[in-house]
Amino acid sequence: MWLKAKKQIDRMGHVLLLLLLSTPTLSLINEIDLNQDFIWQLKEVPRIVKEKTFSLDSPKFEANVQLELSGVCGIECQRALPGPSLSDLKELLSYETVFENGTRTLTEVNVLGVELSPGANSTAKVLSRRKRQVYGTDSRFSISDRRFLTNFPFNTAVKISTGCSGILISPKHVLTAAHCVHDGKDYIKGSKKLRVGLVRLKSKGSGKRRKGARRNKREASEVQDRHINTQQPKQRSSSRAGRRQKAAERKSERKPSFQWTRVKSTQIPKGWLRGVTGDVAVDYDYAVLELKRPHKKKYMELGVSPASKMIPGSMIHFSGYDADRSGQLVYRFCSVSDESSDLFYQYCDAESGSTGSGIYLRLKEPNQKKWKRKIIAVYSGHQWVDINGEQQDYNVAVRITPLKFAQICLWIHGDSENCAQG
Repeated sequence: MWLKAKKQIDRMGHVLLLLLLSTPTLSLINEIDLNQDFIWQLKEVPRIVKEKTFSLDSPKFEANVQLELSGVCGIECQRALPGPSLSDLKELLSYETVFENGTRTLTEVNVLGVELSPGANSTAKVLSRRKRQVYGTDSRFSISDRRFLTNFPFNTAVKISTGCSGILISPKHVLTAAHCVHDGKDYIKGSKKLRVGLVRLKSKGSGKRRKGARRNKREASEVQDRHINTQQPKQRSSSRAGRRQKAAERKSERKPSFQWTRVKSTQIPKGWLRGVTGDVAVDYDYAVLELKRPHKKKYMELGVSPASKMIPGSMIHFSGYDADRSGQLVYRFCSVSDESSDLFYQYCDAESGSTGSGIYLRLKEPNQKKWKRKIIAVYSGHQWVDINGEQQDYNVAVRITPLKFAQICLWIHGDSENCAQG
């Protein structure tokens, strides 16, 4: 009885998840005008061009993983800062590349076509903020059903060997948080042999069966059933239907495992390094990992982060591997509570391990009725933010601005020719 009740609850959870993932349902929940068009606004982005590349000393790879940062300059701090100059941007958007053999380079860049704002960083207060990683009732969903786990968008989420999450952004590239691989001074222990885990499904207690191997008991039983009860067609039909249902249930209950792939190179913006900013700059907390071998999964494209008022219900979504739910992919959605030009504060329930997840939206493509998901931010995690000299903790996301879009696109393609619009 207990097992039957559990399966009924699981089915209800799957139905609820399907409803929650549908745009009309989210719109109704948040009292959104369904006639309003939420469209990806494609714009020309600045160009980032490589100028010089220098060899650097090999990293020590001695830093400890620090999934919570302290003393970071958050939205309140950013309100008092002037906008960066062109020379500042060139410095901040130059980047380090560390390779699997331990060698390291610094690439200096030029920034073309950027419009500079002389004023302070723009901010827009949306709602009052809350604290803590999980707010009251835990609203996260563990994705265990293979119908979700192996399909887009959930199959784009990956696990990083340093204990973080990430998201596939090309056949060979993963986007994650910079502090998952670098603490601002040195690279994290184990990041020299960094690996990325892509989810795959594995049946309980079974592996791949060799070609020509003997059938298991269930298959043998099914073969026997084809040759018996020939005089009872109704009973035979019912028996087959029951077996098909049980087989489907077993298939959907497969446990996820990971296919680990080595990382060929890691790239982080110079703006993340403490030597440049004096302290870690959370608005540069992003990194791209290039895989040694391409994968065959569907990946998610990058998009420039719109203002929260252009997001349906100000709702964002992301999936990651939270540490308190070992081996499980966890999905959540929530509203943006505050924003600057570089950061989101948000209410999403999340635990360590989900850091580095790609935050995405689903908006309409221009001149089409088709909806499309794109990554618009990286989940930096539960951070301690400096507010008027006091430390307060918030869940923080780094927005993909036009400049960050241009830089990440450069890392993916190797040049800026394919990075004109975002």
